[in-house]
Amino acid sequence: MALKTIIPDFRKTSPVDQVGIEERVARFTTRSIKKSSKMQGLKMVLSMIDLTTLEGKDTEGKVKQMCYKAAHLHDVIPGLPSVAAVCVYPSMVKAAKDALKGTDIKVASVSTAFPSGQSTPEIKILDTKFAVEHGADEIDMVISRGEFLKGNYNFVFEEIAAIKEACGKARLKVIFETGELSTLDNVRKASDIAMYAGADFIKTSTGKISPAATMPVTLVMLEAIRDYYYATGRMVGMKPAGGISTSKLALQYLIMVHETLGAAWLSNEWFRFGASSLANDVLMQIAKETHGVYQSPDYFSKD
Repeated sequence: MALKTIIPDFRKTSPVDQVGIEERVARFTTRSIKKSSKMQGLKMVLSMIDLTTLEGKDTEGKVKQMCYKAAHLHDVIPGLPSVAAVCVYPSMVKAAKDALKGTDIKVASVSTAFPSGQSTPEIKILDTKFAVEHGADEIDMVISRGEFLKGNYNFVFEEIAAIKEACGKARLKVIFETGELSTLDNVRKASDIAMYAGADFIKTSTGKISPAATMPVTLVMLEAIRDYYYATGRMVGMKPAGGISTSKLALQYLIMVHETLGAAWLSNEWFRFGASSLANDVLMQIAKETHGVYQSPDYFSKD
C-alpha cells in the first residue's frame, strides 16, 4: 500500500484510555514462559540491543572496547547472536565504524543536539549529516519538546521530515523523551506526528532523565504503530530506551510486542532495546540456562 498523502490533524488525536492501558500492561507482566521459549527469547533480546555509550567522558578507546563486546558477547557460549547496533555520539561514529568492520552490527548515532534538542534547525541538520557522512547506518534524533508542548505540531512534523531527508539511506529513529511529555495523550500524539513525518522507528527516551521507558508508554506507542500500519500499510519500528536492565522485564516487552503487533515485529529490523547494562543480565541468564548455575558478574565486561 502507498503512504497516505493526507496528513491527519494532530490536534484531534483521540484520547488514550489510561486505565485500559494499565490493565493490559498488568496482564503482560503475569505471563509465564516455558524454559525452551525463554532461551529463544533471551537470544532474541540480545539480538535486539543497541549497546550504548552516550557520556561526556566517552573516548575512542571506550567506544572500541564496547564495539568488541558487541561482536564478542560471551565467546565461551557458542551460538550467541551479536547485538543489533552500537549507539554513540556523532564524533565517535568513525571509531565505531572502523571497529565493527567485517561484522553485521550497525552503527547508530544520536543527533539534533542530543539530549536536549535545544539548537537551531541548521545545526541539527549539520549534526545529522556529519554522522551519516562518517558512516552512521542509523540516526537517533530528539524532537523539540518545547515546541511540542506549546502545541506547535507543524514545527515538530517539519523538523522530523527535514532530518529524515538529511539521513539519506540511514534509518531514522525519533526520540520523544516521554518523561517530559507528561501524559499518554501527548505520547500518542508525538507517535502519530513522527510516523507521518517519515520516522522509521519511534523511541521513548534519551536515557538521561527519569522516567525513561515504561511499559504503559511503550504500549501506547505500539498501538500507535499498529493503527498507523492499518492506515498506511507501512511498518514502523519501536525502541524503548532507558531503565530496561533485566532479562525478565525485557521478555515482558517482547510478549507485549507480539500480542500488540504480531510476530512480524519480533526482529531487530523492527524492535530494539536501547540499553547499556541489559546485555550482561541476559548473558547471565543464558549462562544459567546453559550450565545450570549463575556465573559471577566478574565474568562479563562492564563496557
